[in-house]
Amino acid sequence: MSALRVLDPVFNDNFESALRRFFGPVPFETETPALKMRIDVAEKENAYEVKADIPGVKKEDISVRIDGNVVQIEAEVKREKETKGNGEKVLRSERYYGNVSRTFSLADDVDESKAEAKYADGVLTLQLPKKTTAAARKVTVQ
Repeated sequence: MSALRVLDPVFNDNFESALRRFFGPVPFETETPALKMRIDVAEKENAYEVKADIPGVKKEDISVRIDGNVVQIEAEVKREKETKGNGEKVLRSERYYGNVSRTFSLADDVDESKAEAKYADGVLTLQLPKKTTAAARKVTVQ
């Protein structure tokens, strides 16, 4: 038993302090967790691929804007959670409505006319082709 006391301080406490910890106050979740949109951006030779985690959102509530090399993803989030007791009486109800948005810039301009967006299983996938730039040409001085 002495080896357990060295490895785990719980066994080193006396009975009274263990009871105080057991019956101590429990934190109550009062705030809705902050909404976050996590994104991954991968660059290919002629395009960018962006994956954004937006779980629990309908695809109709997602907006993607492209302006040159700046991409903005915005979503309207509606979350509801109810906890009921035995008699179906609502004991706790949490609702959240709000927007979550991410804006970022890419190294190259995006060809907006060829951009594609798909939303499945809470993940928005964007295929953003790079805008082709005209090759530099030499001008003859006359």
